[in-house]
Amino acid sequence: MIRLFARSLVALVAAATIMTGSLALAQDQVVAKVNGKSITEGDMRLADAEIGNELGTLPPEQRRRVLLEYLIENQLFAEAAEGEKLASGAQFDERMQYWRRRALRDSYFERSVKSSVDDREARKLYDQQVSGIKPEEEVRARHILVEGEDKAREIYEKIAHGEDFTKMAKEHSQDPGSKEDGGDLGYFAQGQMVPEFETAAFKLKKGDVSMPVQTKFGWHLIKVEDRRARGAPPFEQVKERILASLVHRKAQEIAAGLRDKAKLEYVDAEIKKQVDGENTMKAVPTQPKGR
Repeated sequence: MIRLFARSLVALVAAATIMTGSLALAQDQVVAKVNGKSITEGDMRLADAEIGNELGTLPPEQRRRVLLEYLIENQLFAEAAEGEKLASGAQFDERMQYWRRRALRDSYFERSVKSSVDDREARKLYDQQVSGIKPEEEVRARHILVEGEDKAREIYEKIAHGEDFTKMAKEHSQDPGSKEDGGDLGYFAQGQMVPEFETAAFKLKKGDVSMPVQTKFGWHLIKVEDRRARGAPPFEQVKERILASLVHRKAQEIAAGLRDKAKLEYVDAEIKKQVDGENTMKAVPTQPKGR
């Protein structure tokens, strides 16, 4: 399965058939050899940068194995291409020019974009954003859903006289999503439930059980298990997302500056027509209101 997964990734980025031996530094530790040619830790790092997003949340040991299988098959395809004399010609040169530009782009991005954003900048943005966030009240509740009010009152009386709410939910609730969990709905804030249910839940104290409440789904008994104020997530939990956002913003700023300095000429007639239309729309002044 791992080899099949790696093979599918090779197909996904088949254009990137660069010989792995030329990518690694001489001092890199060798991970494997293919027909005598070394695959190194440097190759593993480059492969991770290339296809890492496709691997999701694989455990580290499986991730390394998939990356290695990808590199092995990449090397085998490259050798097969050389065997068929495909390492020359106009099409190959065109492909190499493209990947040279891509490699230069990646090197510039790493050095001039990503390196310009650090944890301090991310922390500053985090502090600015969370300073205005007020803690949001949440409740954790269980419920029992039945069709009629009489049935709801019957169950309520049993609970009032000592029957366990969780047990009653498993026996009587008609909500398939929470029945087996004893009616547990987890934590929720205002605006997540239907109004009648939400109003009743947020009026209850921890441990209280409501009288029967009617909604469009039927009749509910609600028990509040806990109440809490949910604040902003901790910095470490969202740091990577903030850093990615800052890098994206920085890349857009740099790209805009480079475009302003560049001489761009759209030769394709259809694309040029689209660009000219976009530029015309930008140039049209907006009319002040009231005129």
